[in-house]
Amino acid sequence: MQSRKPLVAPLTVDTKVRLKSKYDMPILGFGVYQTPMAIAEQVTDHAIKSGYRHVDSAVAYKNEEPTAKGMLKSGIPREQLFFTSKVAPGRGYDDAKKGIDETLRKTGLDYIDLYLLHAPYGGRETRIGGWRALVEAVNEGKVRSIGVSNYGVHHLEELERWQKEQPADQAGILSVNQIELHPWLARPDIVSWCRQRDIVLEAYSPLIRATRMEEEVLIKLAGKHGKTPGQILLRWGIQQGFVILPKSVTLSRIEENAAIFDFELDEQDLEVLETGQYKPCTWDPTIEPLEA
Repeated sequence: MQSRKPLVAPLTVDTKVRLKSKYDMPILGFGVYQTPMAIAEQVTDHAIKSGYRHVDSAVAYKNEEPTAKGMLKSGIPREQLFFTSKVAPGRGYDDAKKGIDETLRKTGLDYIDLYLLHAPYGGRETRIGGWRALVEAVNEGKVRSIGVSNYGVHHLEELERWQKEQPADQAGILSVNQIELHPWLARPDIVSWCRQRDIVLEAYSPLIRATRMEEEVLIKLAGKHGKTPGQILLRWGIQQGFVILPKSVTLSRIEENAAIFDFELDEQDLEVLETGQYKPCTWDPTIEPLEA
């Protein structure tokens, strides 16, 4: 059985987790992967009006500008909002530096709350180069917190070894690892490694791209709690201690995905959701070898 990191109850839509960088991140985020530019502003604005305060974009999504505009549209003070972007996969130092500046230009934001390396592609020089660019962005006040995405234990250990060889102001603080996480991909090895170092885990595709909604276990739990299978999946994620990033372009579903703070899965519920399976529903860069 995978040990769970306890969270202080009760959890609410306003609950935040403290990062190693000393900044706070809302545990509910709004994902905009594959959200078309034409509607990104509208759906992000609706998410903010529905209680979300955390938006997760990326250079590769090509929607940073309308997403940030939608995030700011409601007039919520900037300091209450949290915006994430990511260096495009396989990009090293120079491209990462340019990408960060381009994100600031496109979004019009004075700083980015969290910037991640999107994937561990490109070999050690590319990974470390990208990380160096993130560290410099923090030191320059452009970015508050930094982390990685899709990193397996071997990638994390490579970065940790490098950090230990650097002066403190050049090593950077690894605050987040964003990976696909759900009951059919619980990744106990990566989760354990990160928890031992107080690195926050962000769960993307927490709804498994709607490919498991007919699973008997989810239907039974949905009936038990008067919720939808999707809400069961999202509640599982936050009770594991993960920051969750549900994505939708349907306004009613955006609201539904935020309505997960009025019930709780009990220990028996959590046990039946421990499938022990390794079934990614998307790409899986965590298995990328250190040298391709």
